[in-house]
Amino acid sequence: MTIPTRVARSGSGEPVVLIHGVGLDLGMWDELAQALDGACEVIRYDMLGHGATPLPDGQPGLDAYVAQLAAVIEGQGLRRPCVIGYSMGGLVAGCFAASHPAQVSRLVLMSTVFQRDAAERQAVQSRLRQAEGVDREAAARGSIERWFSPAFGQARPGRVAAFTQRLLANRQQDFLAAYRLFASGDEILPEAAPLIACPTLVMTGALDPGSTPRMAADLAAAIPRAVVDVVPDQKHMLPVENASRVAGALKAFLGEGAGDRAA
Repeated sequence: MTIPTRVARSGSGEPVVLIHGVGLDLGMWDELAQALDGACEVIRYDMLGHGATPLPDGQPGLDAYVAQLAAVIEGQGLRRPCVIGYSMGGLVAGCFAASHPAQVSRLVLMSTVFQRDAAERQAVQSRLRQAEGVDREAAARGSIERWFSPAFGQARPGRVAAFTQRLLANRQQDFLAAYRLFASGDEILPEAAPLIACPTLVMTGALDPGSTPRMAADLAAAIPRAVVDVVPDQKHMLPVENASRVAGALKAFLGEGAGDRAA
């Protein structure tokens, strides 16, 4: 059964597919899409159970989200796009690149989890239990505190409030289906990483408590053709808080791949 997926396209040039994180939707990429305008064509979509895309019945495995990405690439007529995955979207993007090597020109894994240590695993399981509770507002506040710096909250309170409302508007059952996968997802990429053949950029914020610089370095080391970029003074919501810095890194990375895409 084909799941109707909400997709948005903007710009022109080489195609870049953006995959958001748990509890969000394609709107999280607004700042980055604007910063990339003129450099590439941006294709964004809502993951299963997020935004305007429904979730199939039951608890889907990560393979369902990978199959959705494959369907978006095929349905949009894309040829070897660059795929950028953020947070849980990084798990989807990495597994897709490992299992569909001929369909990806370049890969970016942004704020992506990789082999949590015991304390990190305990912390994410605690956050999952909080998300499963009745106080959804407290869970949303906790996410916002981990994602955004206080300075950004003061400078752009309306944007932060929009993310809070996005979290609260989620269909709880669909949100939890994704969060349960994400909570155990740090063990997914160790198997997939050595199979990723394309050039890969691993990015995270230096102050990200959930997708740490140590994780980024280890993930990049596990991928044959990867480099790591840790952005100073940034937390988890790197592509929102510092879209210009991220866009600059992406433009440089995409420019390096002109020969690969022409092959």
